[in-house]
Order: sequence, then structure tokens, then C-alpha cells
Amino acid sequence: MSEPNSKRRAALLVVLLTGQAMASMDTSIAAVAAPTIRADLAGPPALAQLVLAGYTLAFAVLVVTGARLGSRHGPGRVFLLGLAGFTVASLACGLAPGPGSLVLARVVQGATAALLVPQVLTLIQARFEGAARTRAIGAYSMILALGVAAGQVVGGLLVTLDLGGLAWRAAFLVNVPVGVLLLVLGRRVLAAVPDRRGREALDPPGVLLLGTAMLTLVVPLVLGRDLGWPGWAVPAVAAAGAVGLGLFLRYEDRLARRGGAPLLDVTVLRLPGVAVGLLAAATVMGCYAGFLFNLTLWLQDGLRMSALGAGLAFLPYAAGFALCGLGVPRLPWRWRDALPVAGPPVLAVVVLAVWALSRDGWPWPGVAALLLVGGAAHAAAFSPLVARLAAVVPVGAAAALSALVSTGTLLAAVLGVALLGGLHLSRSPGAAATATAALLLVGAAAAHRSRAAAPHAGPGGGAGDQDHRPGAGRPAVRRDGARPERTTSAR
Repeated sequence: MSEPNSKRRAALLVVLLTGQAMASMDTSIAAVAAPTIRADLAGPPALAQLVLAGYTLAFAVLVVTGARLGSRHGPGRVFLLGLAGFTVASLACGLAPGPGSLVLARVVQGATAALLVPQVLTLIQARFEGAARTRAIGAYSMILALGVAAGQVVGGLLVTLDLGGLAWRAAFLVNVPVGVLLLVLGRRVLAAVPDRRGREALDPPGVLLLGTAMLTLVVPLVLGRDLGWPGWAVPAVAAAGAVGLGLFLRYEDRLARRGGAPLLDVTVLRLPGVAVGLLAAATVMGCYAGFLFNLTLWLQDGLRMSALGAGLAFLPYAAGFALCGLGVPRLPWRWRDALPVAGPPVLAVVVLAVWALSRDGWPWPGVAALLLVGGAAHAAAFSPLVARLAAVVPVGAAAALSALVSTGTLLAAVLGVALLGGLHLSRSPGAAATATAALLLVGAAAAHRSRAAAPHAGPGGGAGDQDHRPGAGRPAVRRDGARPERTTSAR
């Protein structure tokens, strides 16, 4: 690779990952700022939850549609459009005069994040090759997982410092100068290579079916408790949403068999090890979100730490994740391939140990060391797994993989906070820690099955490195639904 191309691709990666980081951080930034928002705007008790839910719901419902729009109009163009919208929406959040306008701006912010995020992995797949792609995906995985923790620290710092008397508003306004800078740089680095565009229809029935199912699944989990729904209603409605997601996948599969253009290329799920690998990745991220939520509550409500103190307490976890995430691409591929199986059990032990040590206080040295190990175990469980899936999936289906990773981890995070957080809030923090550890062991088992189904081909191997044309490589999954034969190129 020539020096100018190397610098251009490095600049491109900075733009993509910074945009991803902003979208990932904005949930936890708002969570830390929520009590101050409610007090300042004199909003109803449910305002804090609505500020979080507006973003999450719009993001979850539209992320797959965002991936399709990227395939149809070019991922670079849609990334810049989403980034511009996210920047403007962040400004609207920071200037919101009242509760209603803030919630509306948060919905728009989530919708624009759904345009931006799916393009990141697609552009990495298209613009990087071989070892450079492996390193870029490792950095992407790190940002995807670290965004929530970083948002907690940054949000706590901004709210506590109260810069210029802005208080919570600074947590949203900080996105504006960053977004403007990224737009200027992004227009230059993305213009270097033309976007590949498809002519697929948007699939309105698929959009409607997916949106309805996601809303039905997420709304009761996010808002049911605050809206006073009876205990039986939340799981019943959420179960209906899960059934709706199943119907969506079936509809998309039938549409693909008829030669149509489905919203989501579900044939990706039939590639060896992909479906169970996505389950493993989502399980780890859901456990992480639940653990972070419960730990934050315990530090602030149980141990009476400030928002900044709670954010700083989690820094060792973020440091462990970053160090491991940066080191993993340099390991021999056989070691790298085993990490997604080994990481979750280590994280499970850390979750249980942190709970045992923090019941009566916060012994900083011991707990910090545990969180450092836990962050490294999380990186080991997640980053190499995403890289494996990217190696199995043809580049032409990168948008589908990006949408599946984004949707799966987002849904898992909502479920993790709702279920594991529900256990914690019901005055059973020990049970929440035990359930988190048990689910992590399930994630390890799923990662093992994914590894057995599609053995890694080694450095530079995998379908992802052998296909550089949109739609190419798809015959590896037969339209009759039969399992493809395992060949060298599919490994």
C-alpha cells in the first residue's frame, strides 16, 4: 500500500470510528445527565426514561433500514448524511427549551444515528484488505463496546464541571464541534473512492414489519415499568414482539427465494457459524450493558458516589478493554480464534467477584484490578468474534452483517438492562450478578459452536477477503435453504 493511500485510509478510519463513538456514547451520556435534566426542565418523573428511550427506540427501529439505504445510495453518502443529521439533532438537544422538544430531538438523534452506524462496518469491509482490515475491525469492535463506558465518564465529567453554566446541555453540545470537524474531513476522505450503489427497492413491507416488531419488543422493556404496566403485560407484549421478529425474518427469506430485494439479506445467517456467532456477540454485549447499568446504580445509590465518581470507577474496565483490543490483532491467529470462547468465563468470574467485594464498600485497588481483567476479557470475547464473522461473510453482504451486528447488540443491550437491571432493582443485586455470569457461560458455548462450524482460515483468510463486488459470493448460500458445503473459501 502506498504512503498516500495509507494516510488516507488512516484518516478514513478515524472519521468512521469517531462517528461510531459519538453514536455509541450518547445513550450513557444521557443516562448520567438524566437526573439533572429532569430537575432543570421540571419534567414529569418519566422524562429521564423518555430521553433515553426516544434515542434507543428510533435507533433500534431504523438501523436495518439505514443499512439498506447505504446499499442503495452508497454508504459514504449515507454516512455523511447521518453524521450531519446527528450533529444538528445534538445541537437541538443542547438548546431544547422544554421536555417535549428534548424528547423529539432525541428521537431525531436516534434516527440519524441509525443512518450513520450501519455504514461504518460496510466502509471498513470495502476500503480495507487483509491485515489492515483485521486491525480496523478490531478497532471498530473496541469502539462499539467502549462507547457506553466512555459516555458514562464523559457525561459525568461534563455534568459535574458545569462548563459555562450549561450543566447537562454540554453533554449534547459537545457533539457539535466534533461533528462539524468530521464532516469536513469526511467529505475529503470519502470522496477519494466512489460509492458503489445498488438498485434494490427499499422493501416497505419489510420496513413496516420490522419497525412494528421492534417497537412491540422494546417499548414494554424500556417504558413498561415507568408507565405502570401490570407485571404480566411486559413479558406478554415483549413476547409478541419476538414473534414479530421471527415473522420478519421468515418474510425476508421468502422474498429472497422469490428473487426479490429483501430489506435484510438473511441468507447471511445461513453461512457457517454466523447465526450462533451473532448470538454469542449479542449475549456478551447484553451482559456488559446489564453489568454496567447495575454497577452504576450500585455506586450512586448504594455507595453514594457522585456521577463523576461512578464514571471514574469504571475506567479500569475501559482501560482493560482498550489494551486487549489493541493487542489482539497482533496475536497469532490460532490464539485470537480461541479468545471468544475463553473471554466470557473470565468475565463471569469478574462479575461475581466485583459483587462480592463491593457489598460493603469499594476497595479501589482490588476492584480496579478485577475490572481491568474484566475489560480485557470482554475485548477477548467480542472483538475477535466480530472479525471472524466479517471473514466468513462476503464483502457484498457487509451491509447485512453490519445491520445484524448493530441490531443484535442494541437489542441485547436493551434486554440486558431490562432483565438484569430488573433483578437489581427488585433488591436482588446478588441474583443479577449470578444471572449475568450464567448468561456469559451461554455466550461462551455459542462462541465455541460458531468456531466449530466455521474454522478460521488464518491470516487474510475467509470469504470476506476473497470478494470485493457487491452481491458477489452469495451463491455460497443456496436459495433452497440447504446448508452450503464447507469449502476453503467459506472458512
